[in-house]
Amino acid sequence: MVNQPRPLVLIVDDNKENIQVLGNLLRSSNYRIAIATAGQQALDYVNKTLPDLIMLDIMMPGMDGYEVCKVLKNDPKTCHIPIIFLTAMAEEQDEARGLALG
Repeated sequence: MVNQPRPLVLIVDDNKENIQVLGNLLRSSNYRIAIATAGQQALDYVNKTLPDLIMLDIMMPGMDGYEVCKVLKNDPKTCHIPIIFLTAMAEEQDEARGLALG
């Protein structure tokens, strides 16, 4: 039996409390985690290490989550990585925009 590595989840959020809650939850479920606190930092990380999943905050200073998602989905190397948006935004148009980005 081949020993599979634990899945890697990249958490991208500028809120330390959100990172802590998600990190604890994911670690307790046997996931490896990586953390980025800004959009460009996330892109730099993904350029070196491909995560199995990205949990991405939308509202961040500088490059927001929509921009990060657009860059990732337009790159053949990263377009296959599933992204879950993290946000307090609850409007239908916000959800539609995220889905339109892939």
